Amino acid sequence: MKKLHQFLQLALLVYFGAFLIFFIAFDTLGGLFGMEEITSGSMVTIILIGLILFLAAWGSSYAAYSSLSSTIKKMESETNALKAKIYDFEHPRTPSSQKSPPTEKPSTTKPSDTDPSNLPPRQNIT
Repeated sequence: MKKLHQFLQLALLVYFGAFLIFFIAFDTLGGLFGMEEITSGSMVTIILIGLILFLAAWGSSYAAYSSLSSTIKKMESETNALKAKIYDFEHPRTPSSQKSPPTEKPSTTKPSDTDPSNLPPRQNIT
């Protein structure tokens, strides 16, 4: 879809670029195509074809964006699922911890013992 969008954008640019050059150099190029003057009917035809090309490019842009958006949402959900699995591996639940919440035991540290090397291990609070 992205390639179609790029192709339609390029086709729209070439289309309007070619007609810009044609109208600027109409005095010399008009005779090559057998046109003596520019009529309103030919202008309407040129603008309608340009509008159709523009709408096709815009529609393909919208389709490419929605496709990318859905892909991003899918990848985000997969990432969240993987994060949940990693969390479950890091924090396994044992059957005894599911029945009752863990209770904290009072710490029995002596006030005179202030040596920094005897710090208790860090506990993760979740």
